[in-house]
Amino acid sequence: MKTRYLYIPKEILALFIIGLLTFSGCKKFLDVNENPNNPSTATPVLLLPTVQAAVGQLVGNNYQINGNIWAQYWTQSPSSSQYRSLEQYNVTSTAFDRPWLITYRNALQNAQTIINSSTPNNERIRGMAYILKAYTVQLTTDAYGDIPLSEALNASQYGSPKYDAQAVVYDSIFRYIDLGLADLGTPNATDPGEQDLLFQGDVVLWTAFANTLKLRAYMRLSQVDAPKAQAGVAALFNSGAPFLNQDASIEYSTTGGNENPLYNEMVGLGRTQNLVASGTAVRQFMRNNDPRLQRYYDVFPDPSAAVDTVAYIPQGSYRANSGKDVSSPSALVGGNAVDPASAVSPVKLISAAESYFLQAEAVARGWGGSAANLTSLFNTGIEASFDAVGIPDAAAAYIAASPDAKLPGTPAGNIRAIITQKYYAMCGFQGFEAWTEWRRTGYPEFLVTSAASIIGAGRMPLRMLYPNTEITTNLNYPGTIPIYEPVWWDK
Repeated sequence: MKTRYLYIPKEILALFIIGLLTFSGCKKFLDVNENPNNPSTATPVLLLPTVQAAVGQLVGNNYQINGNIWAQYWTQSPSSSQYRSLEQYNVTSTAFDRPWLITYRNALQNAQTIINSSTPNNERIRGMAYILKAYTVQLTTDAYGDIPLSEALNASQYGSPKYDAQAVVYDSIFRYIDLGLADLGTPNATDPGEQDLLFQGDVVLWTAFANTLKLRAYMRLSQVDAPKAQAGVAALFNSGAPFLNQDASIEYSTTGGNENPLYNEMVGLGRTQNLVASGTAVRQFMRNNDPRLQRYYDVFPDPSAAVDTVAYIPQGSYRANSGKDVSSPSALVGGNAVDPASAVSPVKLISAAESYFLQAEAVARGWGGSAANLTSLFNTGIEASFDAVGIPDAAAAYIAASPDAKLPGTPAGNIRAIITQKYYAMCGFQGFEAWTEWRRTGYPEFLVTSAASIIGAGRMPLRMLYPNTEITTNLNYPGTIPIYEPVWWDK
């Protein structure tokens, strides 16, 4: 399938303000009382890429940085200081003003405008908007817990929207996906073609994306409402629902304003390399003799070794390692501030590897699929990860020799192995999802408390903070919740 790169043509640029929001290190914020998109004047086909670009900005910048640090793939460089508050678990509510604004004013509001549109033959694009709405809502509730939803997109009626309980929000996610799937099947509806940055209007791929998103959402309930999760997963498998076998990702270019959002952030910070390799992840890759290590991180020549090496520091140990040279995340994952190749790193909304590991977990739990397929799904997830980093021929040897590439044969052991391999596959590309899966399952078990933590022994970040804009403008603000308090599904 031909790749569609993120390029905003002139006719869309007036509607698209994400470029103004790129640099999360900047302290300027748009006025939350105005929507500069004015989406009511735009047609659905023109609004669709603005929704997708907003989601890409969230997943590829704010959530990418927090997630990769809190999942302990990356840590703060000892030679700079931009993300020390994340390592200290000492974030403030103002740090989340920008992602919250992008979520509600750009992603969700524009998706809702598409959904509400009376444009003829709009069903297919409306279906895509419903699915993107579901994706964005899950991202947001997984980050913060309870969120405004039922009243959130009608500011004229609800100046201070109420917060819906996370269980209610999850019910809405499933409903949006079902509505989207129904609309996708409408015959003779408008095809967005190249305006669709994800799949260029391919309904088959959109259907697989929606089913995989639903599988992810049901699995998220595994510890808090297992009967509901099991029933939903079984229904998917029993219906023969297709799942993704390729990445659902947004591709970027070297054109100004259209680069990978993380790289764009780093350019805005003077190309300072704030992010470096964390020993938490690197040591596990080394223990497994995993060749993906040299793809996820830049390497240093090692005269005493047969191969180059990845230099790392323990999580949050920037003070104790002043002046040490440490490997940066590679350009492949968009994490090298001085390598322009970072500009074209994709933002993965759901990866093929994640899709296979989700299916494998469902089988391991006995909730769907055939037990005979478990090993195949597990191995295919690993192979998809190796393929994604350009070393497909190395997968077989890794599966044969790696201690973490084995299914122990017990339900609990199999789940542990599946989630741990998912963690390895998500390095650099899907940091937020890896952190979220660790919160859900407790896997992998080798994460440690940051050496810079100030929140007390044994405590870890388990949520993002509600933004300052909610504190100051929403009369229904539920109160400040500490970063170490779990969200609803985290048991």
